[in-house]
Amino acid sequence: MVIALCFAVAIPEGYDLQSIGVAAPRLLPALHLAKAQTGWVFSASLFGLIVGAMTGGWLADRFGRRPVLVGSVAAFGVFSLATILSSDFNSLFLWRLTTGLGLGGAMPNLIAMAREISSPQRRALTSSMMFAALPVGGAGAALFARYGAHGWRDIFVLGGVVPLALAALVAWKLPETRPPGAAQAAAPDRNSLHALFGQGRAPVTLALWAAFILTNIVVYLLLNWLPTLAVAKGLGASSALFTSVGFNLGGIAGALLLALAVDALGPRGPMAAGYGALVAVMIALAFAHGFALIVLLSAAGGFLVLGLQYVLYGLTPTYYAAVTRGTTAGAAVGVGRVGSILGPLVGGSLLGAGVSASGVAFAMAPVALAAGATVLLLTLIGHAHSD
Repeated sequence: MVIALCFAVAIPEGYDLQSIGVAAPRLLPALHLAKAQTGWVFSASLFGLIVGAMTGGWLADRFGRRPVLVGSVAAFGVFSLATILSSDFNSLFLWRLTTGLGLGGAMPNLIAMAREISSPQRRALTSSMMFAALPVGGAGAALFARYGAHGWRDIFVLGGVVPLALAALVAWKLPETRPPGAAQAAAPDRNSLHALFGQGRAPVTLALWAAFILTNIVVYLLLNWLPTLAVAKGLGASSALFTSVGFNLGGIAGALLLALAVDALGPRGPMAAGYGALVAVMIALAFAHGFALIVLLSAAGGFLVLGLQYVLYGLTPTYYAAVTRGTTAGAAVGVGRVGSILGPLVGGSLLGAGVSASGVAFAMAPVALAAGATVLLLTLIGHAHSD
């Protein structure tokens, strides 16, 4: 039941993370926004998510997973609905920023709960089963924008009503998973900095954060630039939409299959192979032509990079003490989201410098390689701290 409820919560999270992107073609002209303001609009919820993840995880370690999760889900529902009131850049930025706070507060709770309800043999799978709902929501946002929404406000209405209903369901049905007595634990690890860097954990924390940042650069560049890449290669705008759908659907399969491999074989081999394959897919995307091949490679990219990201979510709590799972998971999510801001900025800078859309995809290959090397280092130095 916990997995099912968390899966349900993650669907609107994934939907909302991509809602601004799919609403943008109608929303930006309607509010008469300048091109210079577009990047800030896209990044507003990500800035909020960073703050929300760090504070939400800290609060969950002190007050419990359920109340913080309920409050976070209700918050991003309310502020998503409030987005329809936007009339200019300032109001739109405010509502997207506050929506991000709610989104961020929910994510470390999902990570902590996955660890607290899973057996040692199914840790990666339990986490990935929850987070596989994010690409379900992302694909739903793209399809609803294309086939169901009559205007940009409809996208945010759906993104607000569903979380509010789920917040009530979670408050009613979700049990508390935080370990008994955790709130009263008088351990040095209760200090956030000590939890992250004390007792020799600094190398593990820094390697984990670097892995999240590098992986998120690839994730968010692909999310933002796959349709642009497809159009640059001669596909029409409606056909290019299917690159995003393929990316998200591939991510669902990757989340489950890579998690099964990690649970069976340990993280080192499957994740090294996954990042190696991701490098090959980035290079192949740079040279690919034709609708079928581009969509297939988009799905393969989603399979690999989203699957690897969700396995990292599942690994994160294993490196830290039980009483700080929310805090440490929130820090990893928050710091990692720096990559989600850098990804689109890097893509935009490369295009502005005259690099082709294919060149942008090719430029992601070394980033994927660096992420894989960092994860390999993490599995080597983190063994002494993992449970």
